[in-house]
Amino acid sequence: MTTLLWGVLPYVALALLVAGLLWRHRYDKFGWTTRSSQVYESKLLNIASPAFHYGILFVLAGHVVGLFVPTSWTNALGVSEHTYHLFSLYGGTAAGVLTVTGIVLLVYRRRTKAPVFRATTVNDKVMYLVLLAAIAMGMIAKLTHASGDGYDYRESIAPWARSLFVLQPDIDRMQGVPVLYQVHAVIGMALIAFVPYSRLVHMFSAPVQYLFRPYVVYRARDPESLGPRPERRGWERTGS
Repeated sequence: MTTLLWGVLPYVALALLVAGLLWRHRYDKFGWTTRSSQVYESKLLNIASPAFHYGILFVLAGHVVGLFVPTSWTNALGVSEHTYHLFSLYGGTAAGVLTVTGIVLLVYRRRTKAPVFRATTVNDKVMYLVLLAAIAMGMIAKLTHASGDGYDYRESIAPWARSLFVLQPDIDRMQGVPVLYQVHAVIGMALIAFVPYSRLVHMFSAPVQYLFRPYVVYRARDPESLGPRPERRGWERTGS
């Protein structure tokens, strides 16, 4: 089971991610979208969407630093383990709360606004469930082991995560990792595998061409030079 969870499952999730992205790009380009429901309701969306997106960006940034920046690097910068733990605890909790708030508001909006609810698919419901489970489990694991300097996952989970990229999974590092962190890692891998098959695929989109396209030129219409616009049939002025 240890080999399956920490030596096989990560590569299965990565394979599903890459295969899904290639399939969507090849056969479902028009489905590569957020399927925005802003046209149905925008007031609540303007609050929930920024909360979720800013929160998830901070969460992702925290995971990148925690998993892929070795302890020796932060020590070289003069950041002690206790300081890192406090920053991770309070910063990660704030980012998690912001993300969960955004998700809850998005779900509330979809449930209470009839047009948005009718446009909600089973895929959307699964997406929200997996997202909420991943974020909530990460927060629970962090807060459960918050006393002292907390659980030092940078000496166990982080080396394991880095070993995956050199195709030499160090599964022994996951021995003794608290169960809550293990569950969080498994849900995270499930989320990675699910991304290309949901609306979350838009996270891999970037408007790069926008930076190089020509400017759109707007010209004012001069009635005197162009003359009066001819009336179309059926749009004639009626008498007063």
